[in-house]
Amino acid sequence: METGGIVMADQDGEKVRLSSRTSSTRRYRSFGENQDETTSTETAVISPKRSYIAVAVLCYINLLNYMDRYTIAGILLNIQQYFNINDSTSGLLQTVFICSFMLLAPVFGYLGDRYNRKLIMVGGLSVWIVTTLGSSFVSKSYFGVLILMRALVGTGEASYSTIAPTIIGDLFSGTQRTIMISFFYIFIPVGSGLGYIIGASVANATGDWRWALRLNPILGVVGLVLLVFLIPNPPRGASDTQGGVRMENTSYLEDVKYLLKNRSFVWSSLGVTAMAFVTGALAFWTPVFLSRAQVAQGLKPPCDKQPCDTTDSFIFGGVTVVTGILGVFIGTSIARKLRVSMPNADPLICAVGMLTSSPCFFVAIVVAYKSIPATYVFIAVGETLLSLNWAILADILLYVVIPTRRATAEALQIMVCHLLGDAGSPYLLGTISDALSKYNPDTYSWGFRSLEYSMLVCPFVGVLGGLFFLMTALYITEDRKAAQLLAAGGTAPQAVPSTQSA
Repeated sequence: METGGIVMADQDGEKVRLSSRTSSTRRYRSFGENQDETTSTETAVISPKRSYIAVAVLCYINLLNYMDRYTIAGILLNIQQYFNINDSTSGLLQTVFICSFMLLAPVFGYLGDRYNRKLIMVGGLSVWIVTTLGSSFVSKSYFGVLILMRALVGTGEASYSTIAPTIIGDLFSGTQRTIMISFFYIFIPVGSGLGYIIGASVANATGDWRWALRLNPILGVVGLVLLVFLIPNPPRGASDTQGGVRMENTSYLEDVKYLLKNRSFVWSSLGVTAMAFVTGALAFWTPVFLSRAQVAQGLKPPCDKQPCDTTDSFIFGGVTVVTGILGVFIGTSIARKLRVSMPNADPLICAVGMLTSSPCFFVAIVVAYKSIPATYVFIAVGETLLSLNWAILADILLYVVIPTRRATAEALQIMVCHLLGDAGSPYLLGTISDALSKYNPDTYSWGFRSLEYSMLVCPFVGVLGGLFFLMTALYITEDRKAAQLLAAGGTAPQAVPSTQSA
């Protein structure tokens, strides 16, 4: 006699009953195959204390990742003067890093859904330390080597960024997961801001921009040790199944098909792409843009030799840190309150963040020629509004995608948002600036104007991103329920109503 439970249909049409009393050691594939029992390592309970320590370590490493990413932007004036390169060539430094990061993310996503996630992160972080340190020893006549080293740095970050959020997702659930994810993602703007500040400070103190690239690897060694000894490797879906059914991996093709049919994932990924375009371009070029604005106004002389004045990098970094922390906390708090009465609150908050930050950035760019303080005010407001999204975006992915496909989802989202977003936006803006500067190449005023006009692309892309998040809001409630059902059942695609028979 069958008594309750849910009957699920697998991809071969065979029905599989998942009882509410299913043992925590029993596994199901998408084809309904029973698997061997889990190992003691996988079934061992991870204490709350160890889980919190793990999040702290992951946050520390995430901080270093973004510090390194934007240290280059903080010392860009020095690099341009040292290598004698123009705007478009300078943009390549960020573009090659993002391209490497983007292309390798799907590889690490595939591995992260199938193999030991901790070991993958250890290997990636080791590569990041070596290549970041190596890039600081490139001499003046070997700019191509610096480009290559920055590309290799993307290897380490790709392994970490695709996997770390999934570990947090398996250590916590519900409101706790939202809080932990918000702490993790708050270090994106904090790390970015510190990258400008520390990069500019070290370059000024030593008189050599290369020393700015040597601090992060030293801190990275500490992170590597902490990662080895303090990070657990929780079972995939542990927090979602609550000790119930365990899920097994499907083929990579099945994973991709599932994600492409997940409308919330697709639309939110497009929204993230627009956000990446805006943040990547503005983060890379704003310090240089502000410096040129002051040169054009006659407030300071142009940089003719090292060390260049990096005051704007220092101030912009401070603004980014403060507004990032403020924006993430505000966004998370609003989301937690609205979710109770509004199931699609998360993408709506992201849409508001994008649509309201875009006018702020537009005004900031336009008024820079007249008033630097006013520019900073509008930048601060715009960055705060944009930062509402950081933690919410990660939470959306975790609850609309089933546990065994989250690393793949992270990887595909990273690939798309960087391919169409910040992989090309710094180079694109540099190219537009160089093309416009040819009309009047000998004046500092026009050098500012050419970069200003190129940066005006960003607010319009931001509006497009807001529209993508509005589309996400139409489907997210349905897709979240579907993911919860699959996670609870541990099997694939389509539910068949349960019946009782003698």
